[in-house]
Amino acid sequence: MKLVRSFMLMTALFLIPGMALAGTTANSMVAVQGYDVVTYQTEGKPQQGNGNHLATYHGAAYIFVNEANKKMFEANPQKYLPAYGGYCAYGVAVGKKFVGDPEVWELVDGKLYLNLDHKIQGIWSKDIPGHIKTADMKWKKIKNKNPEDL
Repeated sequence: MKLVRSFMLMTALFLIPGMALAGTTANSMVAVQGYDVVTYQTEGKPQQGNGNHLATYHGAAYIFVNEANKKMFEANPQKYLPAYGGYCAYGVAVGKKFVGDPEVWELVDGKLYLNLDHKIQGIWSKDIPGHIKTADMKWKKIKNKNPEDL
C-alpha cells in the first residue's frame, strides 16, 4: 500500500507542473510560414511579416509587415486567406495536402493559391480553371483530414 501511495505521489508531482503550464501556454500555428498575406494583393509579391503586427484567425497567427496590412486583413480575412488553408492547390486537386510554398503562388480572380514548388506549379498552370474546380470539390472531402491520412 505504501508503495502505491508513493507511486501516486510521484506521478502527481510530475503531472501537476505540466498541467499548470498547459493552462498558461498559448498554442498557435504561424500561417503561410510568416508571410504577410495582404502583400500578395497590395504589393504583387510576398513579403515576410514581422512580430510587431500579428492577428489570429481560427487558431492561426498571421504576421504582417505593418499595421495597415493587419487592419486590412482583420476587416476582411476571406479576401486574403490562401485557398485550401494554404495547402498546395495542385495537391488538393489530386486529393492530397502538401505544404504550400509562400514563394510559389498565383492570384486567380483575387484568390491566393500556393503550390508545393515550381515544378508542381508548372503542372497546375496547364489547366488552372480545371484544377481549381477539381480542388474545390475535393477540398470539401479532405478539409478536416490529417495530411498523413490521405
